[in-house]
Amino acid sequence: MAWTFVFSRPTQLRSFLTLHLATFSFSTSSTKSALHKSRKRKEKSPRTELVQSESTRIPPLERLVERDSFFKFLTKSKEFLSKQPEHALCLDAAAKLHNELGFLRGRNVAHSIRRHPLIFETYRNRDGKMWFRFTDFMKELLEEERAIMNSMVMDRVNKVRKLLMMSAKKRIPLGKIHHCRFIFGIPDDFKDRIAKYPDYFRIVDDEDGMRVLELVNWDSSLAVSALQREFMVDEEKKVKRASRFLLKGGMDLNLDEDDKRKLNLLNTLPLVSPYSDGSKLDPCSLEAEKYRAGMLHEFLSLTLEKNAYVHHIVEFKEEFSLSKHTYQTLLKQPKIFYVAGTVKNWVVFLKGGYYENGILIKKDPQVVFNEKLYRHAQM
Repeated sequence: MAWTFVFSRPTQLRSFLTLHLATFSFSTSSTKSALHKSRKRKEKSPRTELVQSESTRIPPLERLVERDSFFKFLTKSKEFLSKQPEHALCLDAAAKLHNELGFLRGRNVAHSIRRHPLIFETYRNRDGKMWFRFTDFMKELLEEERAIMNSMVMDRVNKVRKLLMMSAKKRIPLGKIHHCRFIFGIPDDFKDRIAKYPDYFRIVDDEDGMRVLELVNWDSSLAVSALQREFMVDEEKKVKRASRFLLKGGMDLNLDEDDKRKLNLLNTLPLVSPYSDGSKLDPCSLEAEKYRAGMLHEFLSLTLEKNAYVHHIVEFKEEFSLSKHTYQTLLKQPKIFYVAGTVKNWVVFLKGGYYENGILIKKDPQVVFNEKLYRHAQM
């Protein structure tokens, strides 16, 4: 059955055509928009694209990244509450602090609190509003952690000295050290402790008015990297400091131990010490490549868990003369480094610091405490 439209005036025809052509145009553009969005969803995003393929993934190390994500609310809320009066916070205020407390925007903060009943508790304050705070059990754990930090203070002081010695100008803004303090086990009040070590540090103001920590004295005994200690080879009565790097196109040749030793010598490049000045090297040169690898190895060896997120490394890119080639340097040395997580928010592990099951070979007392805290947080 066909429909016939009769128009008595030309203006009626024009109105009809304008209306229906507009409707058709809207329908067509909506379809195109829907197809574009569908296609866009299928495209890989750096936020979701995994660094490793299924064949190269190391599940135990990837699970450590998942663990960090799971306990993000615990670790960030622990830090934030510790700085609050009476270690307590109103839930109304907490709901607006998703970045500071580590929960997703739009999520109910009370739900995150209830996940850790041994750590946090809610209560009605004198103002009639609901607040949350540490439990008595958690307060005891915090005292235990404080004792650990006090016992490890000289170890942390030496870590900071080594970081300063690794930096190009032997100085690092205090804000950068504070931002990365947890991966090194540096106490929150480290800035207040600096005055106790005038032979090691001093605080100065740079030309922009930024507070900067500066090295006072160079200590040659500290300027020995973990790689140098690991790969000291006695060859013809000379000490040769070396770091093994992968040969391009390398493969499993099923060699005996003697042949493996000879191949390792061929596959060895002289080490560029991370305590040398890498700022003068051509970023594209082989020397710079060795320097970046050695610098990243030493940086990770100083961390508590022998790993660091991208934002930790980027924080020191100027001080350690790192460049845009750093990420590729990590990927090109899979025997030394393992890059986990996503392309946008990757985590690099020092593989030599872990057993195959993902357990740290050497655990700092702070790491032991953190693992204990995680266990209690799941009860």
